[in-house]
Amino acid sequence: MTKLELKVFLDEKVIQYNNPQFLETDPIQIPHLFIKKEDIEISAFLTATIAWGNRKSIINNAHKLMELMGHSPHEFIINYTDDDLDNLENFVHRTFNGIDLKYFIQSLNNIYTQHDGLEGIFTKFQGKATLQPTISKFKELFFELPFEQRTTKHVSDPLKGSAAKRINMFLRWMVRDAKTNVDFGLWKNIVPSKLSCPLDVHSGNVARKLGLLKRKQNDAKALAELDKNLRKLDPMDPVKYDFALFGLGVFEKF
Repeated sequence: MTKLELKVFLDEKVIQYNNPQFLETDPIQIPHLFIKKEDIEISAFLTATIAWGNRKSIINNAHKLMELMGHSPHEFIINYTDDDLDNLENFVHRTFNGIDLKYFIQSLNNIYTQHDGLEGIFTKFQGKATLQPTISKFKELFFELPFEQRTTKHVSDPLKGSAAKRINMFLRWMVRDAKTNVDFGLWKNIVPSKLSCPLDVHSGNVARKLGLLKRKQNDAKALAELDKNLRKLDPMDPVKYDFALFGLGVFEKF
């Protein structure tokens, strides 16, 4: 199909999937449980962190995470005690375990008390056209406390070749506007044009079938290629096509 035909097709799929029904089977339903800005951010970040594998398992374990934090994630990370941290020891989602979770809580405390929160970091260090180097800077700050090496694999680094799917998904949730009641539009000082598609198996496979992506690996180079082509379709909001690519792959087996 022509570029115009492709845009019309994908725009229709965006409308089809970018609506509240999307929440029923997607991990983004977890931050939608909250009203307070910091609760939404923290629950979204932790949910995105464990967002790989079976989606039902992701959602179930994200609910367990919220229960462990008394359904008040911001209050928990600010005021936790040693006993509270000990209660996290048995948490596990695939390779993310209690050791990792305890560090994440400690680091989030540091981020909200010393760095003006998650929004503060991403806003302060945002690039002119993309947030991929910003994610790398975020990882540097996230691990400025003493940590175990095993935990570092749970925060991706685009400058080391990662497509950083989970953090890009988190950023989509925070930055894209809330007019369809899916994303939140909480971070007003970052424009959606800087976002990158959360590239995974589903979106990658569909992008290749549509001619939006040639590179075979789902890595940082593939993300840059996909970003370039999605920006041709909509330079102001390229990541809206995440809904189309993901929906076509997961729900339509395109």
